[in-house]
Amino acid sequence: MNDTALEVQEDTIETATLDTEEQTEGLTDEMVNQYVTFYLNNEAFAFPMAMVIEIVRVPETVDVPLTPPALVGLANLRGSVLTILDLRRMLGLPEAAVNEATRVIVCDVGKPVGLVVDKVSRVLNVDAKYIESSDHVSASIDSQLLTGVAKSIGGHDLIQLLDVRQVVRQTFSERFVSSTTERSSAGVSDLGTTASLKHLEAEDDTQQLVSFVVDEQEYAFEINEVEEIVRVPETITQVPRASHHVLGLINLRGRLLSLVSLRRMFALAERPVDEHNRILVVNLNEAGKRLETVGIVVDQVREVLRISPEVQDKMPALLRQGGDLDDIGAVCRLDGGKRLVSVLSSRTLFEHPAIQQALQTRDQELEASGVIQDQSEDSRDQTDDETQLVIFMLAEQEFGVSIEAVQEITRVPEQMTRVPKTPEFIEGMINLRGAVLPVLNMRTRFGLQRIQRNDRQRILVLDLKGTRTGFITDAVLEVRRLPRHLIEDAPNLSEEQTRIMGKVVNFREQKRMIQVLDVSQLLSDRERAVVDQATSLPSNEGRSKAAAATN
Repeated sequence: MNDTALEVQEDTIETATLDTEEQTEGLTDEMVNQYVTFYLNNEAFAFPMAMVIEIVRVPETVDVPLTPPALVGLANLRGSVLTILDLRRMLGLPEAAVNEATRVIVCDVGKPVGLVVDKVSRVLNVDAKYIESSDHVSASIDSQLLTGVAKSIGGHDLIQLLDVRQVVRQTFSERFVSSTTERSSAGVSDLGTTASLKHLEAEDDTQQLVSFVVDEQEYAFEINEVEEIVRVPETITQVPRASHHVLGLINLRGRLLSLVSLRRMFALAERPVDEHNRILVVNLNEAGKRLETVGIVVDQVREVLRISPEVQDKMPALLRQGGDLDDIGAVCRLDGGKRLVSVLSSRTLFEHPAIQQALQTRDQELEASGVIQDQSEDSRDQTDDETQLVIFMLAEQEFGVSIEAVQEITRVPEQMTRVPKTPEFIEGMINLRGAVLPVLNMRTRFGLQRIQRNDRQRILVLDLKGTRTGFITDAVLEVRRLPRHLIEDAPNLSEEQTRIMGKVVNFREQKRMIQVLDVSQLLSDRERAVVDQATSLPSNEGRSKAAAATN
């Protein structure tokens, strides 16, 4: 056998020589070629053994928009991002459902790529003299995709020998087939250098808030007090004799974090934790100096708001006489006073007995384990270079955008009337605090099927090279702080895909991938010019209709 290892997981592939010993007797290694044979549409094909890395069952994959139909998706194979392709589609053969016999042959075409086949047969040694040119043989596929054919070998009347590189090249590109790394790490720097949400603060006098819901009431923290927003993990370490408000401890990327239930702090009825619950990682300040961080568990995170001073009122002094309302610093009047958002103060929250107990519980656990956790800002800044992403869902796949590009996150209004003389790709216009905002559907942008409006959908207001544009997403999941080393180049599957989502976050152990969008590439220069024109219509028609749709 050659140096290329054929690692077979959960399978046993029969290894066979030629039909008789006499056929291989006296032949040198150069005269005998090894092939991995397999079936597609009941026909026998083969790859050169030297190009086969391993054979595996069909793994779970992540869909990638804006790519050729032959792409099944991206898979996490032992920590590496692997492109999975459907060989039937690539060869123009009829579609077939995946079954127990279906396998993925991982080949080296300059980089590993997985090719889905109906069934793997065996490894054959083939004497070169039995291989004929495909030009004069009736084959079921384009002869340009074959290196030749083998007749009457290993019980097969005809084996079509595929040129792996040429098959992949005709569907994708030379760049994909080659093992280049033309895309530099500059794409990572496009994600921003911030390690804090505070860079989202407006340059004007507006204030940004992260709003959330507890017992159907809406509250908010100032955005510079929220380090990140994460989902509640399945496992929370319980701490004996801890306060009723303390849910327990979690390990958040090497940092021990106490979780406090805001429902319990506000003496509200218990409710089981579900997929809607989120953890707000809040930094607790005193005189502007960060002291500690704590995880605040809320029912649901709603949106990121930009609030002008005109709609903010201080909590009336009469209502601030003791109790949990001491934690509320202001109340915002939205939607003409129909919607009230209570703004919590992390500085006041720090003094709350429940928070003090949570921090004490964490410190006791650290002391018992002999671990020292430095909470100073200097020590946090010296950790692995990090970036922050807003992670959202689209067609059951996770995508992310740099938080620096996100102006705000808002709900989708019940009605969004289209404005005359605007292009089809603009879903509609809304009045966002006096400014007309064009709204596009992210599904439409990526050629995905539309869905009916629902409560989970959110509009990401993005800054596209100075053009504020809203994109409807299926759901916003979390704001995540990530080490940059987790972000790597995505496979080059199409020119548009590479331009827009050329990076991927690869959580190797979790086998989870997040496709990272380059916000500046979401619209072409021509489309962006059209959007600019639509938002600056000379008449008041666009503005009035957008206002009507919002109201």
